Amino acid sequence: MKRQLSTSLAALPAVLAVLPQAALAHPGHGAATGAEAGFLHPLMGADHVLAMVAVGLLAALRGGRALWALPLSFLALMSAGAGLGMAGIALPYAETGIALSIVVFGLAAMVGLRAPVAVLAALVGVFAVFHGYTHGAEMPETASGLSFGFGFLAATALLHAAGIGLGVAGARLGATRAAPVLGAGVAMAGLALLVLPA
Repeated sequence: MKRQLSTSLAALPAVLAVLPQAALAHPGHGAATGAEAGFLHPLMGADHVLAMVAVGLLAALRGGRALWALPLSFLALMSAGAGLGMAGIALPYAETGIALSIVVFGLAAMVGLRAPVAVLAALVGVFAVFHGYTHGAEMPETASGLSFGFGFLAATALLHAAGIGLGVAGARLGATRAAPVLGAGVAMAGLALLVLPA
């Protein structure tokens, strides 16, 4: 049972990485505005799902204050990044930063990084700026664009909670290899997003 759980968790990043448009999470929103569209958007790109779930997994592995500090750091700095994008301030290599975040978060989970909570929060926060920037640059400059942002934040928090749930469930089931295997899978998916052409 424990081996099956580890195998199933490890397969998740690989499945997400090969989904159609996995590396194309930022083609533009067109007329898609409002909270519902904002909520659905991060669920449609493997890069966001992987990164946000990985943040939750890291929080669960670290435990204690990390359970709220890592997700809040990501949400706050993702919002700051969105502000940069909305203001038209250039942030070079944003897509590369997003893919690199998946690699770094996956590797951190794989090795069970036990850095201080402040260091982990800063790590996820730096990469969150890239995630926010790409969406801020695309966000409509309307009231519905603001509700799009709130929907996006809600989905991000939900994905963080899913990662925390995976980490906690793995620990309670005694699947000690689940987090390292899942982390390795996430890192490999991030590498695929880095090297595969968009």
